[in-house]
Amino acid sequence: MQPVLQQSHRLLLSAPSVALRHSNRSHVLPHRILRLSSWCQRSQQLKITASPSKVPRLNKMSTSASNISVVQRGSLNSLDYRLYFRNENGPISPFHDIPLRAAGSGTAPVFNMVVEVPRWTNAKMEIATADALNPIKQDVKKGNLRFVANCFPHHGYIWNYGALPQTWENPGHIDTSTGCKGDNDPIDVCEIGGRIAGRGALLQVKILGCFALIDEGETDWKLLAIDITDPMADKLNDIGDIEKLMPGYLRATVEWFRIYKIPDGKPENQFAFNGEPRNAAFALDIIEETHKAWKGLVSKELPNTTGLSLVGTTDQNSEFNMSLKDAEGVVAGNPEAGSPAPVDPFVDKWHYVTVNPNGQ
Repeated sequence: MQPVLQQSHRLLLSAPSVALRHSNRSHVLPHRILRLSSWCQRSQQLKITASPSKVPRLNKMSTSASNISVVQRGSLNSLDYRLYFRNENGPISPFHDIPLRAAGSGTAPVFNMVVEVPRWTNAKMEIATADALNPIKQDVKKGNLRFVANCFPHHGYIWNYGALPQTWENPGHIDTSTGCKGDNDPIDVCEIGGRIAGRGALLQVKILGCFALIDEGETDWKLLAIDITDPMADKLNDIGDIEKLMPGYLRATVEWFRIYKIPDGKPENQFAFNGEPRNAAFALDIIEETHKAWKGLVSKELPNTTGLSLVGTTDQNSEFNMSLKDAEGVVAGNPEAGSPAPVDPFVDKWHYVTVNPNGQ
């Protein structure tokens, strides 16, 4: 039976076990399952301030991406909103032109992460993989802008959420560990540090592990990472460190992904490995696989069957390379930046969701 919305005000928590495997040992966590009502209330709109044009500077390591900035076109909360990326020469693609590995990281598991959604916000922003230069824009369904529901007690996204550049989850490849095809997007990242990052920020992150979400029959890897400038970064090195230093965070992450689509009338999401996270070494292998797939995509060794835009501006040897003049034209072809459009206040309402722990 699918999860349903209840009419009572009761909160019932049950706790089947979720094992965390890392290195040579395991931790066992309770997996909280919510049994909640559909009574709703409003929460105060959360506001995040960030520069509209300049991405926060990176520390600890020099990187060729440190001079990247973003340029807004259109108005936030509207269909014409776009966030384009630039380097010192002109427009670039965050999908294809930003390097996967942070410059100067050597063999350390440090990667560039493009932030699409700041923590605590609801607008479902993503790199537009089918649009030239792949700006960030808000996802649209049936002509309406998408906002994730606040499934109590989670308000909006509970991490800084984004993607690793130069990765691709191949929809033509069945993953041997999940038995499902890729979701046709760059690999997703949940950055769990203490700061709220700005939309379009470029972070250098250390990979700690991953979950394997199965979203409508597709493998949708969710990396767990920490900004290397975060005060906790030196103490977080693998998946078990998260539960040790941030108890409940892994459980909340599984819960969030399981239930966030239920208020939209969709069933509970599922996970491979019974919802157990994989460790950093496993996650690094997945990153390398998706990076290899991206290389195959842009070299035409793998077919582009879904109309992805492969245009970039930094690889002069690529047949998809666009001149800077043409790239400036793409950006200029959008409306000028405007003030945010109003949002339906019920985007802020609470949804109380029931999930049957026995799946019946």
